[in-house]
Amino acid sequence: MITDFKQLIESVKSKGPKRIVVSGGEDPVSIEALKWASNLNLVEPILVGNKEKIKELTQEFEIIDATSEEIPIKSTELVKSGKADILMKGKISTADFLHGVLDKDAGLRTGRTLSHIAVMESPLYHKLFLVTDGGINIKPNLQGKIDILMNAVEFAYTLGIDYPKVAVLAAIEKVNPDMQETLDADELSKMAIKGKFGKCKVEGPLALDLAVSEEACKIKGIESEVSGDADILLMPDIACGNITAKALLYLGGAKIGGIVVGAKAPCVMLSRADSKEIKLNSIALGVIATDK
Repeated sequence: MITDFKQLIESVKSKGPKRIVVSGGEDPVSIEALKWASNLNLVEPILVGNKEKIKELTQEFEIIDATSEEIPIKSTELVKSGKADILMKGKISTADFLHGVLDKDAGLRTGRTLSHIAVMESPLYHKLFLVTDGGINIKPNLQGKIDILMNAVEFAYTLGIDYPKVAVLAAIEKVNPDMQETLDADELSKMAIKGKFGKCKVEGPLALDLAVSEEACKIKGIESEVSGDADILLMPDIACGNITAKALLYLGGAKIGGIVVGAKAPCVMLSRADSKEIKLNSIALGVIATDK
């Protein structure tokens, strides 16, 4: 099982280089991360965007000229056609990036809900863990959460987690009819018992302290197989997922990488504020996800 990003990067060196298409290649921080990843033999980048602007930043990689309107479709077409393995968001809006991914003809649809996974490495936790979904689905219903959970469990397998422990989070650990997230959590837990999600353990509703602290469960008198050892934190909505991940990153000293799953190929979707290191971590996640 991969327990930190250093180990992740080392483990994917032998899998590369994978061909990665950057949708909107005029981003200098992304280019620095791609150079780093290329030197580590992780990827062979293809930059799609304004050719002249990209050439001002680098001439090391293949460049495909495209107008701002053409970028999303040209990028996804390269992946769909098999000319590339991974799609990465560069200097382009999230809406335009996802428009390309979801395009009826050129896109990478599978029929399953797309979801974002933030993989976190915290100095206060003993292994990598997944936070989902803090990037795409605003207020997923039960079916949406089923897809998000399945996406996360399948991705956890690629990280060497053979039996992922999933905490379906809420503010409380009891079912409350006035809190839809507790009803959904209870239903997901029951589905897991029936084998809906394959090899994994799903518990919920659980408050965050119970998911990551065995001591908190002892104090509250809660019996849980997940407590203190959760691999996946399934969030009630996008706000909870986004705030949790950013709080860990900016206030908790955590390291992070992000990826969109549920498409025909791994999609590395990043924030404009992400550092070169975060982008490298995310590229490595894209590489390991090509094994699916």
